[in-house]
Amino acid sequence: MSIPGMRRAAIGLTALAVTALGAVTTTPDQADAGPKPVAVKLLALNDFHGNLEPPSGSSGTIAGQPAGGAEYLATQLAELRKRAAKEQNTITVAAGDLIGASPLLSAAFHDEPTIEALSLAGLDYASVGNHEFDEGAAELLRIQNGGCHPVDGCADGTPYEGAGFQYLSANAFKTATGQPLLAPYAIHKVQGVKVGFIGMTLEGTPRIVSQQGVAGLTFADEAQTANRYARELRRKGVETIVVLLHEGGTQEATGGINDCKGISGPIVDIANRMDPSIDVVVSGHTHQAYNCDIAGKLVTSASSFGRLVTDIDLSIDRRTGDVISAKAENVVVTRDVAPDRAQTDLINRYRTVLGPVAGREVGQTTTEIKKTQETLFGTTMGESPLGNLIADAQLAATDGEQGAVAAFMNPGGVRADLDAGPVTYEEAFTVQPFANNLVTLDLTGAQLYCLLEQQFVTGRTLYPSSTVRYVVDPAGTTGTAADVCSGTRVVRGSLTLGGTAVTADATYRVTVNNFLSGGGDGFTVLTGGTNAVTGMIDLDAFVAYLTAESPVSAPALDRIRTTAEVPTA
Repeated sequence: MSIPGMRRAAIGLTALAVTALGAVTTTPDQADAGPKPVAVKLLALNDFHGNLEPPSGSSGTIAGQPAGGAEYLATQLAELRKRAAKEQNTITVAAGDLIGASPLLSAAFHDEPTIEALSLAGLDYASVGNHEFDEGAAELLRIQNGGCHPVDGCADGTPYEGAGFQYLSANAFKTATGQPLLAPYAIHKVQGVKVGFIGMTLEGTPRIVSQQGVAGLTFADEAQTANRYARELRRKGVETIVVLLHEGGTQEATGGINDCKGISGPIVDIANRMDPSIDVVVSGHTHQAYNCDIAGKLVTSASSFGRLVTDIDLSIDRRTGDVISAKAENVVVTRDVAPDRAQTDLINRYRTVLGPVAGREVGQTTTEIKKTQETLFGTTMGESPLGNLIADAQLAATDGEQGAVAAFMNPGGVRADLDAGPVTYEEAFTVQPFANNLVTLDLTGAQLYCLLEQQFVTGRTLYPSSTVRYVVDPAGTTGTAADVCSGTRVVRGSLTLGGTAVTADATYRVTVNNFLSGGGDGFTVLTGGTNAVTGMIDLDAFVAYLTAESPVSAPALDRIRTTAEVPTA
């Protein structure tokens, strides 16, 4: 804004407020008499996750329509640009997780295909997301700047030239120097008007990324960081400020893609704490779609996987640089348009290099096996058919030589459903794309109870192997972050492994992945395990299980029960 501390009351207000210094308010008539406002169109996406090809199953639809795929995304972006007042007034942006947790077609080449595709599609600026750190800071810098992978080289036989867009990372700092890992913001001029973009990921990134991925980095509060750089931008004459934030919220289930029904989650608090000079927040992370006004800011999210594009229209006062009005619409990336030829060529080139390994059949399923969690006492903290199956596979891989008697899988590591019928290697990879190692370690019975209680502190359910049974009391108390063991959600005496009750002092061999064993997703109890042995890659265990046990069916959801199902004595 041109007058620090003053702010329009809501999106769409056309007149500047009278300042405490007695400045004359600009009336609509006066505004009409002055220079014509600059029309700027922002096209925004988030959480693309390397989905170059249309996602399968329910992940490939939104608002009742088949959607997604880089070929159609590029076409839709081009069409939306043509609708702008002037095509050069369009800026294309993203709010993180463009890469990571990607299908094999992108992940096999360290997500270089996705960066190339989005560069071709005209992306200008993107914030980093938590998944941009999956392979560490050095790899993220390579993704930005180019160069062959230090281990795998240029796997497709051509040089990797880096991103054709600028990653922004305002709140990820190098611990040793205190300097941002990447540029914190960018200034983009449109017809002489400056538009500032601040890019950030969620402060909690270290809790949901492997410790190797965030080594040497410190993450700062989102709102405080945005306010810091908003002040710096204003000192540089920037009054239109957009935050690209990889953190988000959730609206009620009845809300449509352009609604904002009962919006909740971290984005609400963050937006409320942001400086009034910030006009727009393009958010992500939760894979939700919404179109909101929060604290006088336009706050949007375009779901995930390139199925939506948020079309944002800004009208900016040419004299002051202030936003006069802002509106947005989430547009479905339908597949009823001509595919973009350059994207088709890129996909075909990488699929040829990938070769026959992707289509190798590794097993069969009798029915579709979904990753969806069941409802447990009114919350989505129950079991998942596919999550249980993966836990069974991990136990099968470690119950012999390692002596494991149980396995637990984190929900965030289960990325896609399995369709009924033949399962290819590529499909299995899409379910488990992180290449985590299995870790088998010793936990006491007391630690196991604490681990299960920690689920209710973190808000995440660990999917248990078939050997695990326990009962949850909805009326029990939740522990605290400082003392997870004080919780009483898990009925004491109900936890059994292989049908035998767990006792506090006994020791049990338990398998998890290395992300969890390092305390990932907030499961710090696991860092207290002893005699840890690192085993095979989780995907290899999953593939081996599918092959050995085919045809595979969806496991029953009977490993976690409530006191309503199993009354206590």
